[in-house]
Amino acid sequence: MSTEDEVRKASEQFYAALNNMANGDPRPMSDIWSHGATVTAMHPIGGQQVGWDKVRESFQQVAQIASEGRVRLDDQMIQVTGDLAYELGSERGQAKFGGQQVTLDHRVTNIYRREAGSWKIVHHHTDVSPAMLDVLKRMEAKT
Repeated sequence: MSTEDEVRKASEQFYAALNNMANGDPRPMSDIWSHGATVTAMHPIGGQQVGWDKVRESFQQVAQIASEGRVRLDDQMIQVTGDLAYELGSERGQAKFGGQQVTLDHRVTNIYRREAGSWKIVHHHTDVSPAMLDVLKRMEAKT
């Protein structure tokens, strides 16, 4: 298997875990993410999470209000340099977010690092989603 194919497989695992999270189960994220202090995420709901504990917590919080989700990666482009790789593309799909149907259409950048012979994600960054932020704002207003 080529190195690019290895990264593509790690990407498939990440998107499978992301789909589990979009259906209320964040646990599979733990398998594909690096658990270091330098991992980062910038989600469609805004913010910036640094370190595995904060990244894991962000996925757990979203999983609590996400359901019936399906996300796919389109227009994938992978570049590999040594033990680092990045992936560009568009995340598309839909989910219920706080009970409200939301369409997902974000540009995305993912960065992977080879650790102990396997590729782990160390950074996930998407465009901010006005639709998701609107749902969160409405949820906050109700509480």
